[in-house]
Formats: sequence, structure tokens, C-alpha cells
Amino acid sequence: MTSSSTIFLIDQLCVRHPALTAVKPAITAACEQLISCYEQGGKVLVCGNGGSCADADHIVGELMKSFELKRPILSSVKEKLTALSPDRGSYLAQHLQQGLPAISLSAHTALTTAVANDIDGDIIFAQQVIGYGKKNDILIAISSSGNSQNVLDACMVAKAMNLKVIGLTGETGGKMKEFCDILINVPGKRTFIVQELHLPVYHLLCLAVEHHFFGMAHE
Repeated sequence: MTSSSTIFLIDQLCVRHPALTAVKPAITAACEQLISCYEQGGKVLVCGNGGSCADADHIVGELMKSFELKRPILSSVKEKLTALSPDRGSYLAQHLQQGLPAISLSAHTALTTAVANDIDGDIIFAQQVIGYGKKNDILIAISSSGNSQNVLDACMVAKAMNLKVIGLTGETGGKMKEFCDILINVPGKRTFIVQELHLPVYHLLCLAVEHHFFGMAHE
């Protein structure tokens, strides 16, 4: 069931970006799926090319540290850090932020170039899904056309391994729509317009997850 906090955040998103009202149900479903993933101890894998590669890194940056809210680490970890070193351990205990596990498949240059050189450039993301993917994980696959072969391959492998797939695409969904559990196909066909709409969508996803896990204690 979608929380009142998530509903409020999505409503506000649609006020700021009315065009996204068309994909409001998909955004809501994606929020619920991401929260469920983290509640079950899963992680999020993200991939994309070009501007979508930058978006993949951006998403991970918002999930792995504080986005808007304070995220204190677990008290048990704080205590162990302080016991290990009253000086530096105490500093770490006060300054580290609780992360929501996420990996950008676009970020590992040595690995992706090795796969491209030794095997096939189209499977640079699929190979990482094989290595990282576990039950309860989610793949966020980003392609403005929905037809990027390396992203499609990652989606297929994710489905074969029982990961949930959230797709961020343009309005047609492209070939990727066949392999997505949740398709957020924003209304646009030109690449830059699609990418302009992707940013507020994934900001909302990260914000909703953060508010679910850290909001009650800090709002």
C-alpha cells in the first residue's frame, strides 16, 4: 500500500511537471517496488548510455548517501566504531550516512572495457547483472529510445534471474517494454526532452524511498 508521504510527493511532482501525470501510476508502482526491494534486503542496479549513463550515476549518488534527510548509521555500528577508536571512530560514527545499496553498471571502466574487448560490447551491463544480481534486487534500466541493445540485454538477463525491472524510456517504450515489470515511458520522443523528464522522475523515486526509511524519525 502506498504511504501518504509517497502519495504527497508524487502529487507535488505532477504539479511541478504536469506532463508526468500520464505516468503517475507507473511512478507510484516503482516507488512501491523500490521500497519493497530495500525492505527485503535487496539492492538496486542502474544502467544507461550517454546522458542516461550520467543519470545512472546520479541515481546511485542520491541513494547511497543523504539526499534530503539525515541518515544516521545504525547505533550498533556507531558503538563498535567508537570502541575501535575513540578519536577517528567517533568521527566516523557521527559523519557517516546510512546508504541504500545501489550500483551504477556504467561506472566500472576497467570492467566494461574488458568485457567489450574480450567478449562483446553489447553485454557490458548484462555481464554485471550476472555477477551482482540476486533475488529481490531491482534493475533500473534507462534508455530514451527503449532500444539500446546493451540495456535490452541487461533487462533480459535481469528477468531470467528473477530481478524486477523498472524501465525509464520515452513514450513508445521501444523494445524494452517487453522486459520491464514497470515501464515509466515519459511523454516525449526527442532524446533531450525524454532526458529532461527522466530527472524529476528518478529524483522522486529516490526521495520517496528516503522518506519511507528515514522520514519518520527526522521530519
